[in-house]
Amino acid sequence: MKKKVVLVQDNKEILEIMDQVLEDEGYEVTGSLTTEPIKNIESIDPDVVIVDDHIKGSVKGSQVIKDLKSDPKTDEIPAVLTSTSSNLASEAAECKADDYIAKPFGIDEMIDVVKKNTDI
Repeated sequence: MKKKVVLVQDNKEILEIMDQVLEDEGYEVTGSLTTEPIKNIESIDPDVVIVDDHIKGSVKGSQVIKDLKSDPKTDEIPAVLTSTSSNLASEAAECKADDYIAKPFGIDEMIDVVKKNTDI
C-alpha cells in the first residue's frame, strides 16, 4: 500500500516538482496551493504532511502544523515545515514540526526527509 503525503506549497512550480518526484518514489500525493487538504486530514489519513510556511491565505504554515500537533486526532501525523527562512530549524521546533526542508533544497534531500518521516 502506498504511503500518503499531503503537500501544501506556496508556489505552483515547486508543488508540481515535489508532487512528481514523490509520486515517482511511490507515494500517493495530495497536493494543493491552499490548506484545503488540511480540512480533510482525517479522511485523507496521510503518513506525512509537508507544509510551506508562506502558504497563501491568512494562516502561516507553521500555524497549520501547530494546530495539527495540538489536536489529539492529528498529533501523531509527522509534519514537515518548508521555508526559505534562515531561522527554519527554530521555527520548525517552535511549531512542533517533526522535521523541516530548507528551500532551495536538493531532490535527494527532500526524498530523504519524507522517507525518514514515513518510516516511523
